[in-house]
Amino acid sequence: MSPVKRFPADHPREWLNRARSNLALARNRLPAIYLEDLCFEAQQSAEKAIKSVLIMRNVSYPYVHDLSRLLTLLEESGEPIPRSVRIAEELTVYAVIGRYPGTTRPVTVDEYRKAIKIAEVVVEWAERCQTAQET
Repeated sequence: MSPVKRFPADHPREWLNRARSNLALARNRLPAIYLEDLCFEAQQSAEKAIKSVLIMRNVSYPYVHDLSRLLTLLEESGEPIPRSVRIAEELTVYAVIGRYPGTTRPVTVDEYRKAIKIAEVVVEWAERCQTAQET
């Protein structure tokens, strides 16, 4: 397997590569890995995919994990946000709280599967945005 082509840190493709990397980690369900940790990776995937579109549109953004805030910035810049992508707001909870013991109840398998699906939709949307920009 060949390595992923790297781009400069401020290039939208590099952010999308990182989103795909986080999604690959999130899909890697093994018995020794907590579902909360995999949901964190799903959240990171969606966050980096959204930030790739922000960078593509030359929109400044704060370094936050709040997906609602990031999507709102995109929307305010004129980028239409499909409902299927807006649902990514639900992943924000996994950005911090689930990463530390005792801060929340364990994530269920159904919640994990939903988080993966949402992240996949956001990454696919960001890919389409970038493809459209390049044509």
